Amino acid sequence: MKKLPKNSFYTKKFPEGCKYCQRGSKMVLLVTGLCHTNCFYCPLSEKKKNKDVIYADEMLIKSKEDIIEEAELIEAEGTGITGGDPLLVVDRTVDFIKLLKENFGKEHHIHLYTSMLSFDKIKKVVEAGLDEIRFHPSFELWNRIEETNFRDVIKNVGIDVGMEIPVIPHLREEIKHLLKEVDKFGLDFINLNELEFSYTNVDALSKFGYVAKNDVSSAVKGSEELAYEILDWGIETPLHYCSASFKDAIQLRNRIARRARNVAKIYEIITEDGTLMKGIVIAGRKEIKKIKDKFGIEDAMIKWNEEMNRIETSPFIVEEIAPHIPYKCYVIEEYPTADRLEVERIPL
Repeated sequence: MKKLPKNSFYTKKFPEGCKYCQRGSKMVLLVTGLCHTNCFYCPLSEKKKNKDVIYADEMLIKSKEDIIEEAELIEAEGTGITGGDPLLVVDRTVDFIKLLKENFGKEHHIHLYTSMLSFDKIKKVVEAGLDEIRFHPSFELWNRIEETNFRDVIKNVGIDVGMEIPVIPHLREEIKHLLKEVDKFGLDFINLNELEFSYTNVDALSKFGYVAKNDVSSAVKGSEELAYEILDWGIETPLHYCSASFKDAIQLRNRIARRARNVAKIYEIITEDGTLMKGIVIAGRKEIKKIKDKFGIEDAMIKWNEEMNRIETSPFIVEEIAPHIPYKCYVIEEYPTADRLEVERIPL
């Protein structure tokens, strides 16, 4: 059996789009949460799944300017357009492809995920400037993919074209049939993703007896083992396997580190993981002046956060002043993303 590299990413030929993903330099643009396939393993969150919403990474998009802002904040070299299914809102998707190309140039690499095999819709996004398309055929078609028009679509799409599926252990035979058939179709690559638990698919996956592979992973036990086996099936199309840990440790970490460099305030510390550390004081806005005057804190080193209704400052400053003020103080660690997800809170 072949051994995978330590980062669990195996490749014979690297897809162009994945090069940017690996560096964390691609923005993830969810153009809609709507989808027609309703896959039982879909990991999409409740705030996105089956809802016609738009997100750029973790930012809820209200205008085209928001998309450009997020791309600039992560210094995006490309964009992965996802859903739901982007082709369900094909005109919106076309507008966004043109928007990104106009603002960041032809070299801004854009790939798109879809389960639809509508050549008319695919033609629209290709003509708009799409660089790469990744098909995710419905799992219900895996054991009869040869009965669809998938081969004809691949032959006529005119850009880099791949297929991407999760590695689902109890569908081993369906996956084998799918891969053996599409191996004849002329795909540029096939991506195999480790199956993962999420809040929205945990019940569905548990019904099949799946459990996490260890205490610190959301990955499904048995998925990686099947991926190893697939590498020995003699598939000629370039195969790539991406583990859950690779996505978290490499892709996500690199992307948030890029964003942190552009959003960190002067009093926030960027950690090795790309998260931000700061001090917070749970007090009213009027208390800032009293605290600044009492401890001689420079204006730039202490600010009011209107959204969170708290005072923010350096973690070093809050450690110094906490014993001397009658307010709850904490050192917190949070993601530099639009949702500012808090990782840890240490009381002082």
